[in-house]
Amino acid sequence: MSKRLIYSILVLTAVASLTLYSTRNDFGLGRNMEIMVNLMRAVNTEYVDSVASDKLMRHGADGILRNLDPYCTYLSEEDMKEFRRMTTGKYGGIGAAIRQDSNLVRIAEPYKGSPADKAGLKIGDKIVEIEGKSAVGMTSSDVSNLLRGEPNTTVRVTVEQVADGKRKQHKIRRERISIPSVSYADYVADGIGYIIHSDFTDDCYTEMRAAIERLQSKGTLKGLILDYRSNGGGVLQSAVKVLSLFVPKGTMVVEMKGRNKSESKRFTTEYEPLLPDLPLVVLIGENSASAAEIVSGALQDLDRAVIIGSRSYGKGLVQTTIPLGFGSYGKITTAKYYIPSGRCIQAMRYTDEGRAQSVPDSLINEFKTAAGRKVYDGGGIMPDSKVEAEYVSAFAATLFLMGIIDDFGDNYYRNNPNLQIDPKSFTITDSDYEQFCKMVESRDVPYKSESRVAVEKLRKALSKERYADNTLTEAMQVIEKNLKDDKMNNLTTYKSDIVRTINADIVVRYAYAEGRTANGIAHDKGIAAAVKMLGDSARMKQILTTQDTVRK
Repeated sequence: MSKRLIYSILVLTAVASLTLYSTRNDFGLGRNMEIMVNLMRAVNTEYVDSVASDKLMRHGADGILRNLDPYCTYLSEEDMKEFRRMTTGKYGGIGAAIRQDSNLVRIAEPYKGSPADKAGLKIGDKIVEIEGKSAVGMTSSDVSNLLRGEPNTTVRVTVEQVADGKRKQHKIRRERISIPSVSYADYVADGIGYIIHSDFTDDCYTEMRAAIERLQSKGTLKGLILDYRSNGGGVLQSAVKVLSLFVPKGTMVVEMKGRNKSESKRFTTEYEPLLPDLPLVVLIGENSASAAEIVSGALQDLDRAVIIGSRSYGKGLVQTTIPLGFGSYGKITTAKYYIPSGRCIQAMRYTDEGRAQSVPDSLINEFKTAAGRKVYDGGGIMPDSKVEAEYVSAFAATLFLMGIIDDFGDNYYRNNPNLQIDPKSFTITDSDYEQFCKMVESRDVPYKSESRVAVEKLRKALSKERYADNTLTEAMQVIEKNLKDDKMNNLTTYKSDIVRTINADIVVRYAYAEGRTANGIAHDKGIAAAVKMLGDSARMKQILTTQDTVRK
């Protein structure tokens, strides 16, 4: 298609839009659309250097959306492939996560039962060739694009095996890969089921129902923990379906309200509940967002579940994908959602310049749950029982991000390829940890503790402001001498964190992602608090009938 024809189409579109919007008394929008088309044409034809029209479109779209909220984006035809994968949880490929390691890419995790798994690819295998072409120097994005493709097509992948260092070529038939929304489901105590629900894709209701039925087939289900701490949301309608598992059919669980009436809608549950009365606890945290907040917030508003954890993210904005032509879409915020009490849990307001501002206390409103408990808007979902999120130490995280823990895991697997483990109880020995410490000792670890950084800042400030007399200098020397934050001391200080991280890295090599999850349950304070809550029916009743949540 010629440039002249493209521009003719753009101008005609602008003129048509001008006519349409003029009837809506919005002449300014049509006028500005025509100006934008003319500007793009002028840049593309007159600018001193060649400008790719797709790049020009991307920059223009980003500029239009920049001062709105951060969820409004332009999706090109290529972007839409990834967007559909995220909303469906499905794609064509070999079924393996990969990671960058210097100038090559390694297998980070083959999914259980996937083509990569059936072909024998292991965590740590280096990808050296794809379809006979060297993969050295490729990015993880490059490799991912080459590994993905239509189901039932094949791809030749040559790897350097982590077990013996030998090269082996695999001819792998791609399949339709479905990333499960329910990544774990099992009992964590007598009669207490535990489900990790990772995201809200189109099929998550079916997965959630199947997970509950599996638990019921394994034993007597007396209580259930739903873990949404790492669930960033997804399809709103899927959240409504999941809620139908726990509340009566016909219950209003969420309402959308937009500027246009077409964007306003009430959603009620359509199915008979599978677990209408089973005691429920929901775990949430700062990464629980959007659809995860609809589920946890609705269950709180309906007094159906006790919420444990920390405040959720606070995303109460609804996006709609609007076709823009030629396979591209605009993802635009068109409404806000409101849960049964009538509150919107959106935590941030966006100015005309796109700046984010917290909702001020003066604008926070009080609402009531079905039982009359006080809940509030303007700040995400507040838990009924607070348990602060646990984070691995910065030092342990540094060792992981540098690949040192992965390198140790590679060595461990290389030395124990046929090891049989119990994922729930596995841990490395003290001797194993000594070997790890020797590995770390030989590496340069660019880590400074917050205490060290603070001391260095204080020393500079004292010197700059001329307060560094002999007494203060000596005091600083004493502090620095007693600050045992060097690499080898940190291996002792943060041993428990490091061991848990190593255990997870090793267990996943023998027992997949499910094994890694099972290994971490015993150390999870949120799960422990949920189990304790489900064992105290009087406490649960008191919370669900009389306890108010905090304002913010």
